[in-house]
Amino acid sequence: MASVAMNTGGVGIAHLPNQRHKIVSKRGANFTLMVCGESGVGKTTFVNTLFTTGIKSHKNMNKRHAKQIEKTVEIEITKAEIEEKNFKVNLTIIDTPGFGDYVNNYNSWMPIYEFLDDQHESFMAQEQQPVRQGVIDLRVHACLYFIRPNGHGLKPLDIEVMKHLGSRVNLIPVIAKADTLTPNDLAKFKVNILNSIQANNIQVYSCPIESEDEEITETNKNIMASMPFSVIGSTQDVQTVDGRTVKGREYSWGVAEVENEDHCDFKKLRKLLIRSHMHDLISTTEEKHYENYRQTQMGTRKFGEPKQKKYENPKFKEDEEQLRLNFTKQVKEEENRFRQWESQLVSERDRLNKDLEEQHAQIKQLESELEHLYQLHGRGTVRR
Repeated sequence: MASVAMNTGGVGIAHLPNQRHKIVSKRGANFTLMVCGESGVGKTTFVNTLFTTGIKSHKNMNKRHAKQIEKTVEIEITKAEIEEKNFKVNLTIIDTPGFGDYVNNYNSWMPIYEFLDDQHESFMAQEQQPVRQGVIDLRVHACLYFIRPNGHGLKPLDIEVMKHLGSRVNLIPVIAKADTLTPNDLAKFKVNILNSIQANNIQVYSCPIESEDEEITETNKNIMASMPFSVIGSTQDVQTVDGRTVKGREYSWGVAEVENEDHCDFKKLRKLLIRSHMHDLISTTEEKHYENYRQTQMGTRKFGEPKQKKYENPKFKEDEEQLRLNFTKQVKEEENRFRQWESQLVSERDRLNKDLEEQHAQIKQLESELEHLYQLHGRGTVRR
């Protein structure tokens, strides 16, 4: 393609970025964030701390946006609009409360995978419609997987879930409640997690590092070097020893500050999600995760054909098998009870028939004796 150089005055194409900026500023952005992990690790507090507002309730979210996907795991959807310097972000928070809390967590994570796939499927179906105005897009742009600070490493449940999530969404591992670990233990814990991620081929989000601006490149390297991000969540204002008012948690030994990079990686994670790489998270979702799903589905089915389930939820299959066994057991018990009852009826019938035959025999015997008596007295035979 030929390249044409414009004269000094130009025709105005250099203003295209400004036009684009105005359009984006007016339209705003849609950003969907999923938080995943066990209850009690501070997911709700972190979300409210991240956006400096009470977006999510600690008890129950707004019922208008609640959606129960399954009995085992309830997917909660919270919507909010955040505005800063006349730029609006339509924020959607996807939460999975109670995840991993059961004694038997076998396949309890399946609804999360199904939710992610269903959002891709829903968007793809809407794209195929003649009219595409008012498209509902809940594709998840980033998934924060909260890891309980046990100091050892990833649990088998964490590994299993993260392997499946990493192939579907921009997965970002987060160490919850970093203030419960000493700096040395936290550093070792991070190394153990990274080793587990590498050993199990878990895909995690990696932001673009190289940039024409050396300062931006260095910042990006610094951000990625902090993964998995250790965070402290708190919406409470506390006083430090030197008299500052900060968001944090107060202990007998001092204050754990949310935005102090010597205490945790909260600022780096917030910068990654909001300030520096929100656009990359959105575009990666569109160009990588959604495109992979779309190509896979279009390669296995015809245009407009309903989605073929890649897998059947083993939890449902297990429950169905248990119901079938229980039903079969009940049927057999009823059949045995019926046979016993039938046997009793047959025995009772035989007994009654035998009694009836004996009574008939007794009647005949009495009739015979009566006839004999009549003959002896000369009164003739007995009339019957």
